[in-house]
Amino acid sequence: MDRVSLSLERHRQLVRQRLARAPLPPAGPHSVGWRINREIVVVAGWGRAILLQFAHPLVAAGVDHHSGFRGSLLGSLKRLRSTVSAMLALTFGDEEEVVSAAAGINSIHDRVSGRLGHRAGTFEEGQPYSAHDPELLRWVHATLLDSMPMIYELLVRPLSSQDREQYYAEAAVMEQLLDIPEGGLPRTSVELDAYMREMLASGRIAVTDGSRALARAVLFPPNWRLLWPFFRPVQLITIGLLPPQIREQYGFPWDRQHARALARWVGVIRFVRNLAPRFVREWPIARRRSSSDASRRNERLSEVQSPEL
Repeated sequence: MDRVSLSLERHRQLVRQRLARAPLPPAGPHSVGWRINREIVVVAGWGRAILLQFAHPLVAAGVDHHSGFRGSLLGSLKRLRSTVSAMLALTFGDEEEVVSAAAGINSIHDRVSGRLGHRAGTFEEGQPYSAHDPELLRWVHATLLDSMPMIYELLVRPLSSQDREQYYAEAAVMEQLLDIPEGGLPRTSVELDAYMREMLASGRIAVTDGSRALARAVLFPPNWRLLWPFFRPVQLITIGLLPPQIREQYGFPWDRQHARALARWVGVIRFVRNLAPRFVREWPIARRRSSSDASRRNERLSEVQSPEL
């Protein structure tokens, strides 16, 4: 067995041990995580989350130094596919698929560590970083919590306050999956809003030249105009929904013309999404899991309702 396989197996065992102490919460069509993540259009919100993550100098340094993030259009699409696959496995997979996806992420994190090459924000040159750092994992998780419901409401439909609270609580399972200390992740809207405000005001979030280069690699990869109908709305959604201070630090222009273009694209996406059949607007794994769960429920109902012989 090679080193990568050994690392994956070790992390699978560790994830299983943590889940034995705090089992996965029940998932299914009743969960808000399923409702949000089953929609393909929600992937448009990842750009906002990713650029917020890159605005943390230590996150940006880790990505810049340990990944081939800047590359071709094909490379960008392959990274997107890999990220989508991991997200779908964590959301819709059975327990073994969830364990394997989490182990894969943790194994990659083993290789991401180093030191900041220059002063940035409140961090001095030489500041150590690690992808296993609970504070960095908390920031990455919070950017997703802050972005995904926002995009769902923009492109699909509103969420109730109860939906949002349930979504935040469900997502806290990432503590067990990524070995984050218990209570380290926001579980309510009050906790999330307070954390985001505190981070943005702390000086720890500061866009660097490396952050800007990574952001352009995400939003404007080489030859992106070949897929203009995909990239243009993602660019507008990402830039338009960033906190203004972060957008300014990245140097992205934003005016009434951009805002009108964003509104037009949102209208088009919502219109097309509402007309599209389920097999077009939902991820295949989500449909399969829903069908499988429905079949099991029907079997249980049949057993209960069948008269004894």
